[in-house]
Amino acid sequence: MQRIRFGAALSTIERSAVLRLPAPASKRLPSRSQVAVRGSINGVEFETVLEPDGYFGHWMRVDDALRARAGLTLGQPAAVEVEPVDRWPEPTLPRDFKAALGAAPASIRTLWDAITPMARWEWVRWIEATANPATRKRRVEVSISKLQSGKRRPCCFNLSSCTDPTVSKSGRLIDAGTDGGGRPVAS
Repeated sequence: MQRIRFGAALSTIERSAVLRLPAPASKRLPSRSQVAVRGSINGVEFETVLEPDGYFGHWMRVDDALRARAGLTLGQPAAVEVEPVDRWPEPTLPRDFKAALGAAPASIRTLWDAITPMARWEWVRWIEATANPATRKRRVEVSISKLQSGKRRPCCFNLSSCTDPTVSKSGRLIDAGTDGGGRPVAS
């Protein structure tokens, strides 16, 4: 697949800097769910996993280091290129899940090592898809239990919805300047 080129402006949702892909660029990606990509912003290379926005499009979080290297300023257009890749980067494991995996029987750790990085991203995404501490704790426990029974992926969540509770509402990426339902918020 060729690189997908587009212009996009950096915006913020709560305390997160995000770059939303325009619909025509997103439609050229192979999935409405997460997609591993390599690319560049203003010529600065990066690798990441694009997240679904709940509108059948994609977005990415831009950390401070990439933002500084690429000279990104809020609201200013940036030249972006992305290209899907087969090799998924390893997800960063949340502390609670990493501890649970470390304490789990060897058979669970063996299965974890045997599943694909894409599947590991799905487990992490499912665990982190709640802001409720009790629900999150239960999801960590259920993940270990499901892995113990041989499950290679979590089930029962919409892979094309935006599951990051810090930037979404009702499974959709919050538009900058709105409350997630399209209503403007006070600045």
